[in-house]
Amino acid sequence: MKQHWGYTQQPSIDYDETFSPIVKLVIIWVVLSLVVMCSWPIHQLDVKNAFLNGTFSETIYMSQPLAFIDSTHPNYVSKSDWSLFVFCKCGLMAYLLLYVDDIILTASSLSLLAKIISLLKFEFQMTDLGSLNYFLGISAHFNAIGLFLSQSKYVVDLLAKSGMRDYKPASTSLSPKMKLMVDDGALYHDPSLYRSLVGALHYLTFAWPDITFAVGQVCHFMHKPATSHFQAVKWILRYLKGTMDYGLQLYRHSLLSLHMFTDADWVGCIDTRWSISGYCLFLGNSLISWSSKKQHMVACSSAEAEYRALANAATEVLWVRQLLFELYTFLPIASVLFCDNLSAIYLSLNPIQHQCTKHIEIDIHFVKEKIAFGILSIRHVSSYFQRADVLTKALSMPLFHTQRANLNVLCMPAQIEGG
Repeated sequence: MKQHWGYTQQPSIDYDETFSPIVKLVIIWVVLSLVVMCSWPIHQLDVKNAFLNGTFSETIYMSQPLAFIDSTHPNYVSKSDWSLFVFCKCGLMAYLLLYVDDIILTASSLSLLAKIISLLKFEFQMTDLGSLNYFLGISAHFNAIGLFLSQSKYVVDLLAKSGMRDYKPASTSLSPKMKLMVDDGALYHDPSLYRSLVGALHYLTFAWPDITFAVGQVCHFMHKPATSHFQAVKWILRYLKGTMDYGLQLYRHSLLSLHMFTDADWVGCIDTRWSISGYCLFLGNSLISWSSKKQHMVACSSAEAEYRALANAATEVLWVRQLLFELYTFLPIASVLFCDNLSAIYLSLNPIQHQCTKHIEIDIHFVKEKIAFGILSIRHVSSYFQRADVLTKALSMPLFHTQRANLNVLCMPAQIEGG
């Protein structure tokens, strides 16, 4: 665990606050999308000791720890080690992603990749597992159109654990008729099993965006699950049984651009009347980030709910743009946000303030500023083509299947390269 000035922590105040610096999932999807678009070689490595210590030729400095300042030289600085994750020099480029002791390494050429692996092996005990094929419980298969990511093995194990291998498959991740609420009848007799299954389902949202809304719904009742809540969990498991061969497709032939679909279900939560925000972010044709969350405040109108969702989505776009910049990947055009609410779009484009929108003025000015700077642009999309719709509510089967395909959740291609 990583601690910054941990010696200053106090019991009962911040003593238990720790931070472990592991790569975020969205960073993995961004890098994999770039690798597929550029047709770079990519390997995975396993480090035998998760707590690595290395010696670097460069010298990095840090301030003296407060409790160990040299009284004779209070202005001196101390040496510090660092880890290199991005390499860019003379047209050569490499990315290294570290998740505890698992490494994903890619480079712009095979020779550079081999050289970096050789240097890493010289410093640390590690195994080169070859071309990327399985990491964090996710299978990776290269095909004619890009990279196919699947968690089918995890689903098989989960169905066996829950005793649902012989159940009839469901056609959607959640029935539109299911209206879940806190006080929803008799309590479920085994809350530990409920929490265990929901935790496993949450892990499946890593590469299964079409179940994100449904899993988010059952997560709200972990503290006191009812029998009806467990029925919703079983519905999700039945859906997974029928889609075990499905996965997330990243595309090889794609333009270097960012565009996002953002949506909101006004007062979607029955218990709190909070609205539910959803967004899905694409790098070219590949989905790299998605979310389905409550807004944690009551919106007075659908326009307000949509605009809060828009502002939240904008922060994710800006973060990914900055990430791409740090990866030496520069976007030539503004990132487009697609919204199906005209009132929210008008608020972002026109300098109009009404009595009913004063309380969201900060969100409005934040988005307006990014549009004025040419970083973002807002466009209208009809509700039928709103890809984020599946992240805010339960849909009927035909519309659900359409939006699932729009999120690039597809059946595994018949021909898998190297398979």
